Amino acid sequence: MDLARTEVAGKAVDEAVDQARTTRAGGAARLGLMAVPVAFFGVFFAYPVAAIVERGLHVDGGWRFGRILDVLGQSDIRHVLWFTVWQALASTALTLLIALPGAYVFARLDFPGKQVLRAVVTVPFVLPTVVVGTAFLALLGQGGLLDELWGVRLDTTVWAILLAHVFFNYAVVVRTVGGLWAQLDPRQEEAARMLGASRLTAWRKVTLPALGPAVAAAALMVFLFTFTSFGVVQILGGPGFSTLEVEIYRQTAQIFDLSTAAVLTVVQFVAVGLVLGVHAWTVRRRESTLRLVDAAQTARRPRGAGQWTLLGGVLATVVVLILLPLGVLVQRSLDTPDGYGFAYFRALGDADGGTFLVPPIDAVRNSLEYALAATGIALVIGGLAAAALTRRAGRLVRGFDALLMLPLGVSAVTVGFGFLITLDEPPLDLRATWILVPLAQALVGVPFVVRTMLPVLRAVDGRLREAAAVLGASPLRAWREVDLPMVRRALLIAAGFAFAVSLGEFGATVFIARPDNPTLPVAVARLLGRAGDLNYGQAMALSTVLMVVCAAALLLLERMRPARASTGEF
Repeated sequence: MDLARTEVAGKAVDEAVDQARTTRAGGAARLGLMAVPVAFFGVFFAYPVAAIVERGLHVDGGWRFGRILDVLGQSDIRHVLWFTVWQALASTALTLLIALPGAYVFARLDFPGKQVLRAVVTVPFVLPTVVVGTAFLALLGQGGLLDELWGVRLDTTVWAILLAHVFFNYAVVVRTVGGLWAQLDPRQEEAARMLGASRLTAWRKVTLPALGPAVAAAALMVFLFTFTSFGVVQILGGPGFSTLEVEIYRQTAQIFDLSTAAVLTVVQFVAVGLVLGVHAWTVRRRESTLRLVDAAQTARRPRGAGQWTLLGGVLATVVVLILLPLGVLVQRSLDTPDGYGFAYFRALGDADGGTFLVPPIDAVRNSLEYALAATGIALVIGGLAAAALTRRAGRLVRGFDALLMLPLGVSAVTVGFGFLITLDEPPLDLRATWILVPLAQALVGVPFVVRTMLPVLRAVDGRLREAAAVLGASPLRAWREVDLPMVRRALLIAAGFAFAVSLGEFGATVFIARPDNPTLPVAVARLLGRAGDLNYGQAMALSTVLMVVCAAALLLLERMRPARASTGEF
């Protein structure tokens, strides 16, 4: 009996030692996975941004922090700050008001063409902001569709900017809130109705509190994207309206006042950090909520006049808000002085030696090559980061997660200009190389890879990885044999999102794209900056090409989504 007890105790000790070794190995592996993404963000994000701030505030051998108060005391800068915050709040409120019915429709109703409609409402989110601005310029600007039909012009008013922001962020609310809504058990609300609550009271007392974290997370993301808006405001705002991002660009590229640009960068950085901190808190609350709900599919065919009316209203909203601006963009690209045709598209093959050193059509090839390279970089960096974040643990991991989101909110203009002044000497003399543009684009693509891969990786049973480790598999082999077969489809979706957002990156690329190798968004902006019907028509044609490529990518992604896919983070 004593011998048996001794053997049992010995086995328990051995298992405890093995478990401790596995835990230590897992921690070391997590730190190893984090090393490459941290180094990448340190060199290609933190270093350029810090260099811009240092050049602006470190003058004559000393730090001029008093310059912050001097800049913020200027009346024109205060107006920029006020407008940046005001339009972001107004855009967020308007987006929630318009998009929440759509979130309900996609979550609770099942109807033909739902998958295609989901892709349609997501297309604007991955479109370059330049294309979004161009589409609303064609619809609301001088000589636009509304101007021709009814004499209505909104190109220099706040309404054009707000509507463009709703167009751009509609999918954020639909996918974030709708994803959680689809997982809420409708029987809870039905039970409240049976106890005598009205439909509105049941929704307010039962469903709304459960949706609260998701609504808050979506609102914060919309606020973040509109607070840092650049391309939309640059095209539609005119000289009277400027956000922090636009003002940073103006101070950097037109006035060459690095000191003021650095102050505004610091202000934006602090604001973005606060928003991301609150967003991380809401995401944790949403994850705790998801553990309490029924994840079964709850969508049903519309029943009753109310649901059919709501579905019709959402379809009308999609047509007017999303399809109409995109349709006008196509219409303007075909509307030539000699009638409808492809003259503007054919003109893209000619180089005039003015705006471009090469034919504008070359921007299509350049953009595709850059986007493919950026996608590869984003998949490697984002995949390693997502693997490191798979096990929720400690402040270090949460801080790392927040770091990955910063490029979505920090001034892309600052990053692009920082590339020019920091990556210009050995061992990182990259200004004359083609890789500079994909590196900047990958910074924007990595967060989308992480947000797409992370929920799927966390759904993989960790015991499978532990079993592989006990059997002697290295972390790399365990990833290849255990995780990869389960997340292959999510990896393809992540690649699609990274490709689409890289294709449309504008804020940083406008600084670092060489004149003989322009990207599509840069080419569109340059054409819009020149007078003449031909330049305007070519801008519309290039925007149409970019829109078609992004739409095709999104339709492909939706076909790859499982019919009963679990809710991701976007």
